[in-house]
Amino acid sequence: MNAQSTLADRLYEAALVPELWTETCERLAIEAGSSTASIFTVDASGNHRYVTTPNIADLFAKFVASDLRFQNPRPARAMQASPFSFVRTSDILTPEEMQGDIIAREFLKPHGIDWEAGWAFQEPTGHVIVITLMRKTGLDNFSHAQIAKLNHLKPDLARAAYMASRLAFNEARSMTETLSMLGLPAAVIGDGGQMLASNPELEALSPRIRTGAGDKILLESPGARALLDDAIERYKAQAVPTVQSVPIISRDELPPLILHLLPIRRAARDIFSRSMAVLSVTQVGQVGPPDMRVLCGLFDLTPAEAKVARGIAMAHTPEMVAASLNISLETARSHLKRIMQKTGTTRQAELVLLLSGLNAPGVGQGGR
Repeated sequence: MNAQSTLADRLYEAALVPELWTETCERLAIEAGSSTASIFTVDASGNHRYVTTPNIADLFAKFVASDLRFQNPRPARAMQASPFSFVRTSDILTPEEMQGDIIAREFLKPHGIDWEAGWAFQEPTGHVIVITLMRKTGLDNFSHAQIAKLNHLKPDLARAAYMASRLAFNEARSMTETLSMLGLPAAVIGDGGQMLASNPELEALSPRIRTGAGDKILLESPGARALLDDAIERYKAQAVPTVQSVPIISRDELPPLILHLLPIRRAARDIFSRSMAVLSVTQVGQVGPPDMRVLCGLFDLTPAEAKVARGIAMAHTPEMVAASLNISLETARSHLKRIMQKTGTTRQAELVLLLSGLNAPGVGQGGR
């Protein structure tokens, strides 16, 4: 078996087993006579996900964390000038652009990189996939023969990338189907914040939970919608959301709901995965004061806040809660304010309904 077929085989294996992408990049670099080889994807928000040979991993980590990534003209220029083949950076940037290129100045030159070649293409989801190779200082630019060898590999590279992307998308449907078997309404949220897949149980909750333009998840409760939007934005920024369980209060004989956001911990090497989080829905439990551990876990309440919330769930006034907990009324009200912020409620009556699971038609329809 020759080296070409061995590399092609490895590409298709990596499409099925993401952990193999790093080794595949190393083989690609050797085959292309390159110092490095990297594959990265760019979504509509400019977020980069990548896999690369280890010798340039630190540089890529620095690059994708920098706002200078938005000033990289290479992918767009390559897709415009050479959409069907590999191309050298020196062939798509003018000598003046090469001289003033901030990416080369800030990242490549200090890392001992002089030459680049790559291919960029857009997949059906809108993500741009870039395959880039670099040669270190002291070596010549990529030769025409090396570019021809890369173009010979291009069909296998493209098929492997598409395969990996489609398999990652299908994983979203598998997750919702699994949760459906458990009786849980659920959806998978993509890395752009859109709904990738949902099960019939979640669809049955419309219009309380539905999708809008661009598959954006919409909640009928403004407070809950703001909490969910904020949590998704934090996930997109790879930060921990302030609230990961979002309440929807009872309405017109419909029970209160809790939306749970569960992050999908991808391996960094799985650059084609599109799933960011799983959204599952449960109904609030039995009537009565909720367990403090549940309060702390669902709404990220502190132990002190959970004690106040439990008292409120029992229809106690802030004065009664303050007296029972031996705290000042000011402290009780301060805790209550934070609890309402974390639960997305605007009035104490809404909070009581949410926490206790009581169902009073018409309550919680606004801020009156």
